[in-house]
Amino acid sequence: MRIGQGYDIHRFLTDGAGGLRLGGIDVPGAERLDGHSDGDALIHAVIDAILGAAGEGDIGRHFAPGDAEWRGIDSRELLRRAEKLVVSRGFHIHNIDATVIAERPRLADHIPGMRESIARTLAVEPSRVNVKATTNEGLGAIGAGEAVAAMAVALLDEDVP
Repeated sequence: MRIGQGYDIHRFLTDGAGGLRLGGIDVPGAERLDGHSDGDALIHAVIDAILGAAGEGDIGRHFAPGDAEWRGIDSRELLRRAEKLVVSRGFHIHNIDATVIAERPRLADHIPGMRESIARTLAVEPSRVNVKATTNEGLGAIGAGEAVAAMAVALLDEDVP
């Protein structure tokens, strides 16, 4: 078994364009996060955790933020590609545990959809994906409602011949 951790943070766009995409779902009533892709901080943290567990670096190594190929891409596609990479290296995903840190919007009602979206993208049972949400107690950019951060841990099993 191998374990990896991931972290990501994105600021809200000030122009209010688009809508919030988090955990592969659209969260109504919130501004879009700034990012080269769709700004999905939760999925980006999960990707980093998966790649880290497999010893494959980080999201920027595989999906460089300045590369036009990834501009505006749905982060679920990046997650699919990361999963295929680790599978090709002889691993499979045992489970994911993630935490979103945000003052706004309230996420409790959206957690089941995020879990399902991530599980479906990774082709694992939803019980293997856990998502939690917390606030930053009013501290820093996250606490001021200017940004959303996410942390994730991935446990990978090695395929044994």
